[in-house]
Amino acid sequence: MKDPRDTPPHETPRATPDASAAPTALKKALTTPLLYFFILGDVLGAGVYVLVGQVAADSGGAVWVPLVVALCLALLTAASYAELVTKYPRAGGASHYTTLAYGPFAGFVAGFCMLAAGIVSVAALARGFAGDYLTEFVTLPVVLVVIVFLAALALLNARGIRESTRANAVATVVEVSGLLIVIGLGLWIVLRGDGDLGRLTELGTESHGPAAAVLSGAVLAYYSFVGFETSVNVAEETRDPRRSYPRALFGALVTAGAVYALVGAAAAAAVPTATLAGSSGPLLEVVREAGGVPTELFSAIALVAVANGALLTGIMSSRLAYGMARDGLLPGFLTKVLPGRRTPWASIAATTALSLLLALTGDVATLASTLVLLLLVVFFLVNTSALVLRRDNASRPAARDHFRAPTVVPLLGAASCVALATQIEREVWVRGLIVLAVGVVCGAIAAARLRRRG
Repeated sequence: MKDPRDTPPHETPRATPDASAAPTALKKALTTPLLYFFILGDVLGAGVYVLVGQVAADSGGAVWVPLVVALCLALLTAASYAELVTKYPRAGGASHYTTLAYGPFAGFVAGFCMLAAGIVSVAALARGFAGDYLTEFVTLPVVLVVIVFLAALALLNARGIRESTRANAVATVVEVSGLLIVIGLGLWIVLRGDGDLGRLTELGTESHGPAAAVLSGAVLAYYSFVGFETSVNVAEETRDPRRSYPRALFGALVTAGAVYALVGAAAAAAVPTATLAGSSGPLLEVVREAGGVPTELFSAIALVAVANGALLTGIMSSRLAYGMARDGLLPGFLTKVLPGRRTPWASIAATTALSLLLALTGDVATLASTLVLLLLVVFFLVNTSALVLRRDNASRPAARDHFRAPTVVPLLGAASCVALATQIEREVWVRGLIVLAVGVVCGAIAAARLRRRG
């Protein structure tokens, strides 16, 4: 039966009860604190441990500037998500909103891009978990580690959203503690006279002027803030999404932005820019410069960060697949849930199997560099969908109290996606267009199938 909550704006539904209180097959277990830690844990993921060096290579010693710019750009799209989540609190995220605004074809393309990005991210994180950080403690076959790692994450995901988010809360505390240690060590290096605060104002490199350095660095930093998309797909499992989601979303992003800026400033002041830019573990360079702290400590923290990022991305992928299947965009068997746990076991199994296939074949690198481009496509569709779906307010009297961003915010969010896309390399565009072409073909098939069903 068609859900009147999800009637596109060109149709006129009957007044319905509060959508956040509507029945759902998924268990409502997330409170505001758990959702806050869910978003913060995903944003402060494994990327921060290599982010600072990459940004320094593009922007110079003033690493904190592109980090702050990336945060401001991410907040624009986050506001559109907050509006849509509080208005349509259902699993499916970007795919669901784009379907309501533009129809199933565009919805499938948006969902396909997010699903591809999520599955590849989990595969990449699985291989990362089996890499150098783990070999600090034990050497095991990569295949064995990947299989056990993904199986354990799938079981935790299937056990329940409450258990998964509690594990995330603990992991997030570990991640943040490690980053606070880096900030403290950087401050200590400066106070003892071995740092250089002058590097914090050095903006630009030999190949980039100040303006180009900020934009180029912001493209890299932007990816580290986009973890909030993951949380959209657990809105249906949140007890009071209209109240909880905006608070948790903006609180987590501002917290992550402050931590990122302080980590970037501490690393740049403590370690020469060239050393940061040439290191695959820039935060370890701060530890080495400070002395007295075992590097194994940060290997352990990095493993926690990688596992936590993979868990949260796996949750997002499975809920997105579940939501798309319920909207008729993917096979219906993906909507099956465990009777007792009420978790989407079929979607969890399918997305885990695809991540395992990518991780074992080692084909992750081919798609990993296209993730930012795919996310920009998704975010552009979400920002414009927020504007299109405002025409639905007149026929939704029960939903008029949802969060609403100023009209200029989605417009600026869409424009920022276009601006950032212009900074992506030609080779990445080629790979990204191939993925998009697959999504377009599959989307046309899904839309045609839905039309045949009436």
